[in-house]
Amino acid sequence: MTEEVEVKVREVVENGKEAGTTFVEGLRKLLLAGIGAVALSRDETETFVNKLVERGELAQKDAEKLLHEVQGRFRKNTVVVEEQADRVGSRVEQGMEEFLNRLNIPSKRDIEELSAKIAQLAARVEELRKK
Repeated sequence: MTEEVEVKVREVVENGKEAGTTFVEGLRKLLLAGIGAVALSRDETETFVNKLVERGELAQKDAEKLLHEVQGRFRKNTVVVEEQADRVGSRVEQGMEEFLNRLNIPSKRDIEELSAKIAQLAARVEELRKK
């Protein structure tokens, strides 16, 4: 009177992970686009300053000083953006986990724990069968 039960663990994990991953990936792409815009702005600034030097409207030393200052600001802003991206990513991940819990969808950790318990029970049943 033994009944076999099939558990579709992979399907639940993949579906839950896919929704969170898509959102986080979209957020990541948005942040990378922002960083790309900053890099483009830096290139445009360098081009503009070089044109001013060529025209004689700005001295070479002043141009180097200005570019150095602008690069410092860009680096500082890039670090800030990366830190914010990490914080946002953590918040989104936490929010997705809470959302999935509200929908009563098990987390990966829950599924792994259940899989381990099932494996232990299967081993125990096998031991009892042999006796």
